Amino acid sequence: MGQGHLGGEQVTTERPLAIVTGGARGIGAACAVRLAADGYDIAFCHRNPGTAAEAVETECAERGAAVFRAVCDIADAAAVDDFVRAAQQRFGDPAVLVAAAGITRDGLLIRATEDDWDRVLRTNLSGVRHICKAVVPGMMRRRAGSIVTLSSVAGLTAALGQSNYAATKAGIIGFGKALSAEVARFGVRVNAVAPGFIETEMTEALGPEALREARKTIPMRRFGAPREVAALVSFLASEEASYITGHTFCVDGGLAA
Repeated sequence: MGQGHLGGEQVTTERPLAIVTGGARGIGAACAVRLAADGYDIAFCHRNPGTAAEAVETECAERGAAVFRAVCDIADAAAVDDFVRAAQQRFGDPAVLVAAAGITRDGLLIRATEDDWDRVLRTNLSGVRHICKAVVPGMMRRRAGSIVTLSSVAGLTAALGQSNYAATKAGIIGFGKALSAEVARFGVRVNAVAPGFIETEMTEALGPEALREARKTIPMRRFGAPREVAALVSFLASEEASYITGHTFCVDGGLAA
């Protein structure tokens, strides 16, 4: 597991810790930067090394956050445990978790391979389970915490060629509802955010024609920006949302409506 500039040093800070998976790109990166601006130290993991993660680290640090980052495949439960343990050793137990990491392997069911199904489920759904299981004990010790999982409107509405992806995103919603009931008495909240079409590398991969057609289906006739999702995540992480748990919130320009 790789790590950021903090190495193995213990960090003394008055800022609470936010952990973000998939924090190097897209919505995860926007959430990490927004939470840094909100006053959190940031620990984020990402699947691939590179300049994108370095840029996010720099942006978070510019907003006053101490930052720890690690290369971690969230489909690997042991790697996730190592990442969370390393973050806790530096900052203590987390106050916020944003489970944003996810992948797509789109294709019609009759053409999809077993690997297409397995990889998406292991990353998108099992990955959320792994990170939540690693983080929840620390939040229970603090008797406070906010978990925000990233679902999708694909988990709520028909998603042509995305049976694997839709299954994971619907599963995240059900998982979060059950978990919210388990941990509410410990002061831990669990909510899901379900973005629609957001301007990220994932949507760009659809191609120009598919993107044009997609815009026609959105009542607001535009795609969202990662910062618009991060704004909702910021609210759900805050004390202003202290009586909200077990719910799913769409950021989709009216698509699911």
